[in-house]
Amino acid sequence: MNDELAELKAKYERLQLLNQVNNVIRSSLDPQVAMDLIVTEAVRITRASSGSVVLLNPTENLLEIHASHGLPEGARHLRLRVGQGITGWVAEYGRPARVGCVQEDPRYVVLRTHVQSELAVPLAVHGEVRGVLNVDSDRADAFTEEDQELLQALAEQAAKVIQDTWLYAQLGMKARLFEALVKVSQAINSTLNLDEALQVITRQAARLMEARLCSLLLADPTGSWLDLRACHGGGEDYRNRPRLSTQESLVGTVLRRNRPLQVEDVQHSPGYQQTQMAHREGLVSLLSVPLKHERQAIGVLNIYKGEKYRFSNEEIRIVSALAELSAIAIRKAGLYEKVLEVEEALRQNERLSALGLLAAEVAHEIRNPLTVMKLLYHSLNLEFSGEDPRRRDAEIIGEKMDHLNRIVEQILSFARSAEPQFKPVDINRLIEDLSLLLRHKLQQHGVEGALTLAPGLPPVQADAAQMEQVFLNLSLNALQAMPHGGLLTLTTSLEAGRVKVEFRDNGVGMTREQSDDAFRSILQSTKPGGTGLGLAVVRRVVEAHRGELGIHSTPGQGTTVTLLLPTGE
Repeated sequence: MNDELAELKAKYERLQLLNQVNNVIRSSLDPQVAMDLIVTEAVRITRASSGSVVLLNPTENLLEIHASHGLPEGARHLRLRVGQGITGWVAEYGRPARVGCVQEDPRYVVLRTHVQSELAVPLAVHGEVRGVLNVDSDRADAFTEEDQELLQALAEQAAKVIQDTWLYAQLGMKARLFEALVKVSQAINSTLNLDEALQVITRQAARLMEARLCSLLLADPTGSWLDLRACHGGGEDYRNRPRLSTQESLVGTVLRRNRPLQVEDVQHSPGYQQTQMAHREGLVSLLSVPLKHERQAIGVLNIYKGEKYRFSNEEIRIVSALAELSAIAIRKAGLYEKVLEVEEALRQNERLSALGLLAAEVAHEIRNPLTVMKLLYHSLNLEFSGEDPRRRDAEIIGEKMDHLNRIVEQILSFARSAEPQFKPVDINRLIEDLSLLLRHKLQQHGVEGALTLAPGLPPVQADAAQMEQVFLNLSLNALQAMPHGGLLTLTTSLEAGRVKVEFRDNGVGMTREQSDDAFRSILQSTKPGGTGLGLAVVRRVVEAHRGELGIHSTPGQGTTVTLLLPTGE
């Protein structure tokens, strides 16, 4: 009877102790703090001399010490294969091991010279071994069967705590990742400067990964060198280091092989070229991932830690996602350069078209007085005798007038050859493309652009290139009317079977007289120093498309230009 009471009392005390330990180790949601508490309590309740929490690294299938109590500092760097040592045996078979004399067990790996006995139990989550909980003692046969049961019960609780803290940490990491991705995406969308976008990416990557330094390197056009384009953290020593060879540097292998690489300690890595610089900058562990453009590596994103660290698969995926955003920023910068080239080509085309129109109008103006001159010349009937020198002068006058007439006809013939080529055109799509071209121009002038496009508009029979020229001219004219910034609104609608396009600005506006003269002549302009070419081109093209052009303006309030274009229906 007394024995049963003693046994019940001992079980009660163990349960009470486990409950107390459970409350202690659940007091933190930080994985490292939780593991430190677990090993400390394991050593205390088993009266051990030292202990450790060893977890399985799924990337390399190695056992690594993540928390310890009473072990020498160097022991934290020990890594065991599954099956190696007593710890590895427990991880491999998922069963506890209680060894009374470790010197007699061939499996034992020495971590501390005075250890006599060891007790190790598996840490399992959902039946899968994730690590091992160890305690050691300087006394032989220090651990009893009750100690083993107690440690197994603690390990069961500890595995759940570790799993919960891991999940909490992963959620925190994903929340920080989402925040970083949002900020990076905003940076890419809000800036047209590649270096600014890459700087945001490195800053967010360093913050997310709690890195000592984050850098982004791009390959030069030859693919032989990696050049630093953005860096967060570190000092001038790192920023001023020589460019890296893609063939000879360790980071260059990431570019060549197009896959991530991690180095646990660059200060002692034979492949790392700048070990002295790494020592001065305090750089230890490195994760380098490629920047991929159309599956081709064009650069690398580097994450440096200030201590020895093994990056998990999840962390590698996160950094790879940031690298993908970097590649998007680079692609966007390339596309923007092409947009600028297209915009310049359009403006050059507009100038040439305007000059052609100017020549045509000048030719028209010359032909009328020239016709009068020819009529008057022939009516004068200037007949002189063969010996009279005026006879040859009169012939030269007639020949030169005929020469002028041929030149005028050639100019007019060339102008008529630029007649529009009509095809169905989606006006909304044309305006959306135009807004992309004008985006940088709007930012430069401090003007906000707004589109109000009616859905389902029927196509217009038009020459897309000439209509794009019209829209570009009207937009640029509106920008010039808002020297201190403003709002440019482009609106489309369907009115009486025709597509209506409005360009509305809130600029300086025009008087009634200026509005009436705005589109009249290529040789007149409503702006000081202007030529009127752009608006004359608009008038000519709209008329050639059988459309109507209207303008309403109020000084100090702005101008609205309206186009009515017939549909193809």
